[in-house]
Amino acid sequence: MSKHKDKIGVLVMSYGTPQSLEDVEAYYTHIRRGHPPTEEQLAELKGRYEAIVGGVFPLRENTDGQVAGLQDKLEQLAPGTYVCYQGLKHAQPYIEDGVEQMAADGITEAIGIVLAPHYSIMSVGSYNKRALEKAENLGIALTCIDSYHMHPKLLQALTDRVEAGLKLAAESAGEETPVKVLFSAHSLPVRIRELGDPYEQQLLETSGAVAEAAGVKDWQFTWQSAGRTREPWLGPDILETLPSLKEEGVQAVLVAPIGFVSDHLEVLYDLDLEAKEEARRLEMTLERIAMLNRDPLYMETLAETVIKATTAGRKD
Repeated sequence: MSKHKDKIGVLVMSYGTPQSLEDVEAYYTHIRRGHPPTEEQLAELKGRYEAIVGGVFPLRENTDGQVAGLQDKLEQLAPGTYVCYQGLKHAQPYIEDGVEQMAADGITEAIGIVLAPHYSIMSVGSYNKRALEKAENLGIALTCIDSYHMHPKLLQALTDRVEAGLKLAAESAGEETPVKVLFSAHSLPVRIRELGDPYEQQLLETSGAVAEAAGVKDWQFTWQSAGRTREPWLGPDILETLPSLKEEGVQAVLVAPIGFVSDHLEVLYDLDLEAKEEARRLEMTLERIAMLNRDPLYMETLAETVIKATTAGRKD
């Protein structure tokens, strides 16, 4: 009942992914707020997963590995102080499940952090809201982290990947071919601008800092993976950006999806398959930076952010 009562809980939140093809329908239904997908919609989504993983699901392992990596790093930096729990937005264990497990283990103080560096009320804000409501009901003092998009170690990890990616792109396109860097992130509905949401600005801040550190002069930001709803989403999408760049004479691009921290559907399908296919059609070279996954610098970013939030929460 109280095996961790003297420790600080860390609720590590992320979007979630199905653990097998059999779980895709329930996952998709949850995303659609309880409305099951049509047969065509389900077949399309299953087809995407089959295309990138062949029916084997390493995607969930990425998140599990990040949670374990954060636990290891916290143990190094603050031995015996923290214990990590996982809470997912659209798959089990849900955010509320993670909070309930903390309560069952006797946790009374906790920090919430999302595996997404940039804040939007529609993304990180919604995770934190669910966690805070559940924690309040269970008597847990929870402090939620909004963003860490300018943490020096995160920027360093991304810079290292851009520099390595530029070398790869130069090898693919030919050393004499200039490479344009496209920073990208998951699109959100345009109405976030009316709300004064910081998401877009934070992404541009990260992009600018990484470009400067990597010595990149030719770069721009683009969006990807927009939802299929009737309302307008932020754009242009990368599949629209590539033809525009081709018309401008760009022959090679390096995509840096800084809005994502691990390999999953939006990276492995939307970029590695769809965007690369569009680039081939346009006779352009397209390469992508490696994702953070369990990169030590990213683990240090998360751990240091958690520890800082703990100190700040106690002062408040």
